[in-house]
Amino acid sequence: MTLSGRAGLVALIGILPIVVSPWPASTFAIVLAVLAVALGTDAALAASPRRLVVQRSGDTSARLGQSVDSIVEIHNPGRRVRGEMRDAWAPSARARPRTRALDIPAGGRARLVTTLAPVRRGDQIAAQVTVRTVGPLGLAGRQRSHDAPHRVRILPPFLSRKHLPSRLAKLRELDGMVPVLIRGQGTEFDSLREYVDGDDVRSIDWRATARRADVVVRTWRPERDRRVVVVLDTGRTSAGRIGVDPTSSDPAGWPRLDWSMDAALLLAALASRAGDRVDFLAHDRVSRAAVFNATRGQLLASLVTAMAPLQPALVESDTAAMVAAITRRVRRRALVVLLTDLNASALDEGLMSVLPQLAGRHQVLLAAVADPRVDALAAGRADAAQVYDAAAAERLRNDRHAIAARLRNHGVDVIDALPDQLAPALADRYLAMKAAGRL
Repeated sequence: MTLSGRAGLVALIGILPIVVSPWPASTFAIVLAVLAVALGTDAALAASPRRLVVQRSGDTSARLGQSVDSIVEIHNPGRRVRGEMRDAWAPSARARPRTRALDIPAGGRARLVTTLAPVRRGDQIAAQVTVRTVGPLGLAGRQRSHDAPHRVRILPPFLSRKHLPSRLAKLRELDGMVPVLIRGQGTEFDSLREYVDGDDVRSIDWRATARRADVVVRTWRPERDRRVVVVLDTGRTSAGRIGVDPTSSDPAGWPRLDWSMDAALLLAALASRAGDRVDFLAHDRVSRAAVFNATRGQLLASLVTAMAPLQPALVESDTAAMVAAITRRVRRRALVVLLTDLNASALDEGLMSVLPQLAGRHQVLLAAVADPRVDALAAGRADAAQVYDAAAAERLRNDRHAIAARLRNHGVDVIDALPDQLAPALADRYLAMKAAGRL
């Protein structure tokens, strides 16, 4: 049995005769008995929620920052039901409204929509649907929770897709749709054309020139069907929240992992358009997700589905196991893009020991998200506390520059960019490698 607010009000009114009665103890017993009888009768007359049939439907996926509807359908095979329903979701789902009034006639149906505005990636799982019915007096009723399983997968928002058109335009230039002069060991012969002022003399085809009256040059285009392996570090360094969360008003910002995912999606979309094969691996101590040998049409869908449930693991990443997983799956030379943090202690204890093995077989590009608060702290000079903060921030920046220099000495390209600049910086570096024939 459940009690309503009206029952409390009636009990409060029942205090008055007790206060004014010359026999308060007897009056209290009478008021209590009358109230108990009224509550019991009202609960007995309330419709049973046990007989209700509850089903759930609605969207099963949405991007972070988008709203999604969950539909609860209630069939009432018995007599009229009056009361309220509560649709329970995790707080991060931001479900609205949480409760609503019910009035379902005998044999009728109700269709109730709950709108979710999730603030986190991953799977949002619906809890039970609780129905509370009230009697004709509105004092008491019955309550029953029904299992209505439903799962909504919240996908990464891919905000960096706004940079994709401009990078595709650069890619078309490299592909020869707009003439450019490029030459490198990673380029393929495309066609012959007449020499014009400004052409690289190294591209002159002397045999073709000898057969014609004009000087002829070769044109080149970047090689296709190269392999790009995107490796996402999901260890403890990926848990730090930095920048500003673009999908909500949360001042804590996005985790490093989410910024890395956004950059990985832009790179994957660009590389697949360039004709390269893109593979994906998420790893800390063990492999958390993997996408290998996906077709161009399935690539982005497979990536966002694999990334959606990933969360930072508060453990130190096992880079030796990570490199072993890459080596085991990728036999031919490839571009390995490692999205991690430039944390000197973590890299010294992990990646630096296995880097020669990885860089000897593959071309390695390390991309890291820099914390914009460090630059802000480094500029502080107003008081003693800010000076100490500035000194700590400057030391951190020096450590990142030093570890980046060490990585470059081992033949690793390094990108250290602010959160909203990492994705376009990574895409530009990929295009530059294409243009220089390094890929």
